[in-house]
Amino acid sequence: MIGLLILLPGESQARKFSFIRDAEIEATLRAYANPLLRVAGLEPNAVQIFIVNDPGLNAFVAGGQNIFVNTGLLMKSTDASQIIGVVAHEIGHIEGGHLSRLVGAQKRAGKEALIGTILGGAAAILGNPAAGAAIAAGGAHIGTRNLLTFNRTQESAADQAALRYLEATGQSAKGLADFLGVLLDQELLSTANQDPYVRTHPLSRRRIDTINAHLSRSRYSNIPTSHDFKVRHARMKAKLSAFIQSPVRTFRQYRASDRSLEARYARAVAYYKRPQLEKALPLIDGLIAEFPNDPFFHELRGQMLFENGRAEEALPSYEQAARLLPNSALLLGDLGKVQLERGTTELISTAVGNLRAALDQEPRNGFYWRQLGIAYGKLGQTGQSSWALAEEALLRRKYADAIRLAERAKRALPVGSPDWIRAEDIVAAARQGRGKR
Repeated sequence: MIGLLILLPGESQARKFSFIRDAEIEATLRAYANPLLRVAGLEPNAVQIFIVNDPGLNAFVAGGQNIFVNTGLLMKSTDASQIIGVVAHEIGHIEGGHLSRLVGAQKRAGKEALIGTILGGAAAILGNPAAGAAIAAGGAHIGTRNLLTFNRTQESAADQAALRYLEATGQSAKGLADFLGVLLDQELLSTANQDPYVRTHPLSRRRIDTINAHLSRSRYSNIPTSHDFKVRHARMKAKLSAFIQSPVRTFRQYRASDRSLEARYARAVAYYKRPQLEKALPLIDGLIAEFPNDPFFHELRGQMLFENGRAEEALPSYEQAARLLPNSALLLGDLGKVQLERGTTELISTAVGNLRAALDQEPRNGFYWRQLGIAYGKLGQTGQSSWALAEEALLRRKYADAIRLAERAKRALPVGSPDWIRAEDIVAAARQGRGKR
């Protein structure tokens, strides 16, 4: 399920920006990034990857171990190796400690407010993964053209690190070379016409030459992209395109005569957006018949039905998706939401378990805390309900509400129980947060 959250950078910034959450696309980027992170000596679970809904060709790092990838980069790439190369480069910036050296430059450029907004937005999207599946046509711009500009020395160092990661994982650097080669000509354009990547990652002929020299001696230079990564890349592009652009454009891009997996996937999304379920459901059902163990096809089928008021029919699809990918916080959270919507006591009790499992992975997800609070409330467990809602209020910096709800939870929960202790911690954290304002 693709979810969108739109954020406003503040009065000083004219353009709004947004983040996307989607279990499949996040899993794809994780599959690309995790081997690189491991050879870089970084813990994959400690590095967050965020998808920015922006048509510009860009990726950047900010606020520590956070990688941001624009939808424009994903959709305009022609091969998974290009994305992998760019992600490897960004990991090089993290491992090289380049971010800490940007702080002074960011302040001098007056960008710290926007940086804070971006990082706040990244946290907020974790708090609202189900903000809606209908993505506004054309996308929103994040306005990061001059946000995080590395110098050429740091760029070269990140390139060298990327080449090292790619070599260690047995992957060709050709994708990175192709991507930078396309961008090199843009240095001759006016800044207004350059892709954001050129502005934030200064290019040079020397950088291209260094990568080409590596390709001339690497034993992996001619290794093609794996079949799995090719399929993942095609599906990611099709899904993003279909959700972001108009159905008319999708049908033009993925014609009815195209029987490929990604084309049918895109058309299913386009028909769902119209909405024409009588055409969307047969397409997704056909994909499920061919790939019964694919959790994301089941997820999309559930989304189609749920968002058209057919929650009872949607439930088995969400259950199957979560069964096939039990460690996905997004799939567990969506299943809990649908179970909560159905409203039976048995399903609500099961929803509590699924939501808590999702929160084990994403404890800063305010949306899940709210859903959990509602579920506990429907079960008559007022203490747990108040505690869960206090967690949400604390995440959203509604400190007065957090204190009120946590105090209510303490009165209803057994003194000294784990949830009572956590409620007491929330009160202390909220008072401290309120004092800093």
